[in-house]
Amino acid sequence: MTGKRYKISIIGTGFVGLATGAGLAELGNEVICADVDRDKIDSLNNGYVPIYEDGLSELINKNRRLSRIYFTIDIALAVKSSDIIFLCVGTPSEENGEVDLSQVESATEDIGKSLDRYKIIAIKSTIPIGTLELMEDILKREGRIRGEDYDLAVVPEFLREGRAVYDFFNPTRIVIGADKEKVDKILAEIFLPLNAPIVHTSPVTAQLIKYASNAFLAARISFINEIANICDHVGANVKEVIEGMKYDKRIGGDYFSPGIGFGGPCLIKDLIGFIKMAEKYGYKANYLRSILEKNKQQTEYVLNKLRRLLGDSIKDRDIGVLGLTFKPNTNDVRNSLAIEIIRKLRENGANIKAYDPKGIEEAKKYLDGINLYNDIYETTENVDALIILTAWEEFKEIDLERLRSLMKNPIILDGVNVLDSKRFKSYGFIYEGIGVR
Repeated sequence: MTGKRYKISIIGTGFVGLATGAGLAELGNEVICADVDRDKIDSLNNGYVPIYEDGLSELINKNRRLSRIYFTIDIALAVKSSDIIFLCVGTPSEENGEVDLSQVESATEDIGKSLDRYKIIAIKSTIPIGTLELMEDILKREGRIRGEDYDLAVVPEFLREGRAVYDFFNPTRIVIGADKEKVDKILAEIFLPLNAPIVHTSPVTAQLIKYASNAFLAARISFINEIANICDHVGANVKEVIEGMKYDKRIGGDYFSPGIGFGGPCLIKDLIGFIKMAEKYGYKANYLRSILEKNKQQTEYVLNKLRRLLGDSIKDRDIGVLGLTFKPNTNDVRNSLAIEIIRKLRENGANIKAYDPKGIEEAKKYLDGINLYNDIYETTENVDALIILTAWEEFKEIDLERLRSLMKNPIILDGVNVLDSKRFKSYGFIYEGIGVR
């Protein structure tokens, strides 16, 4: 799976930067990844990948051995060693919901100081309209001229956490937002070995494709949660509703997973950023706001379910929690709704015992006053109820006889519909999911 080889630098070694860098190295390119976080770079140079992502550690270390990927804190070295720069720094939310572009600004300044010849700067970070003009102004202050010293392009990422390596090599599409044919052609050549459809467009449109895609995914989740809640009230089964819907090609069945709502480092942040960007250009995105509002309501809906199962009060109750990460197959707990629900349970006086296969160490940074365990059965001993907040596959394999003997009350609230309700009920559990019973 190799094509023309390029010298590439990756600025930012978060989830997107590492997955992109490792994937590009596997395609045969020479990749140097740079970050200001010395501890992270030291770890990577010692063979330890600080992000849990299926197959990523193996891919990085394989390409390190083949001398196709390197890690450095020297941004100038990374810039000067490459022909193409992929900007993969974080774009978190500010307190008012607008996108914090400080990392983009800092990285752009570093690039501007280090440019020694013409480069293509391809932005993979999710950025609002107007960011390219901001970057151009910064580079201009460094004496760099667009079209002579550099060109800018937008190449948004569509990697799912937990499936990033798979998604890199099996993309649904490659979007290239460039306003020059030569830039478009070079970037297309890089990704040509992946045999994916390539969408050639302007930088502004590429930015909108990323925001619109995430907004639509969020909308699907909020929609199916609304349907699931209605199913609860009328006695229908949301899984069967989805089965009946998915054959309609206009609808399909993907990304219909009823549960506690959408969290994580991207969807909420990007949806808020999209709304703020629209408002900045004079448009009130009320529909997008309603998606966010529904998502907030869903966590309260789940908490009310638990209250009802426990007799309207969770004060002083011992609650077991399985799942801390915002989704399975990652150790990422940023903006995890599991963390938010645990905090609300604590605010209402509940005692929490929690377990997650990969997210415990990260969760310690965000949670105080709860007991974290490395074993499911320690977590569930003597609890008044058990709530499932992340759809890890291993939760399906719980020893139900053992679980039933350990729990004080056999109450299960499956917040992500990962369990087999009939199986649990056959062992005497009081089981409720979201839109299923």
